[in-house]
Amino acid sequence: MIETLFVWLHVANWVEFWWVAVGLGGQLLFTGRFLVQWIASERAGRSVVPLAFWYFSIAGGLILFAYAVYRKDPVFILGQSMGLFIYSRNLWLIHAERRGG
Repeated sequence: MIETLFVWLHVANWVEFWWVAVGLGGQLLFTGRFLVQWIASERAGRSVVPLAFWYFSIAGGLILFAYAVYRKDPVFILGQSMGLFIYSRNLWLIHAERRGG
């Protein structure tokens, strides 16, 4: 049974299995941000981007970045690092506006 799971996930050992699980968890968080945005927009009756969207983006992006580093995938690493910069900057701007500055 375990061997079948490893074959299906294309992993050779438990370390790779757990990294795949971490990567999938990051992807679920990253996908969850769209559900958060959709639900908030439906409730408001217009398109909105709630604060939780950016926190889901950061959390999912950080986990996916770690997974990309583990996989040594430069395309994935670059893509996630650029996204992390953008999500962080948006949070910075939101919190600065709330502080009045």
